[in-house]
Amino acid sequence: MSDKLICEVFKSSRKDEMYLYVDKRQGLSQVPEQLLETFGKPVPVFTMLLTPEKTLSRVNAADVVEGIKDKGFYLQMPPPKEAYLLDIHRAYVATRSDAE
Repeated sequence: MSDKLICEVFKSSRKDEMYLYVDKRQGLSQVPEQLLETFGKPVPVFTMLLTPEKTLSRVNAADVVEGIKDKGFYLQMPPPKEAYLLDIHRAYVATRSDAE
């Protein structure tokens, strides 16, 4: 496999902001069944020409290419929830409840 590939991206039907990148020619055939059970129904998002130099929003394209070459897929996990944002939300909800 060269460093250029046509990559298909799927989003999870169960987990927000979880994405699965695969070689379009192989589709989901290399993705373990257990991962697909956790991932849920793969919902196609888009197809792109992927190179290690391509700029992606939250992952390194070279890591995606390497993952697809090594395992047949790359799983992008949701970003970690910042604890302080949860604290801010809880404080906001508490102040709103007190005001009512």
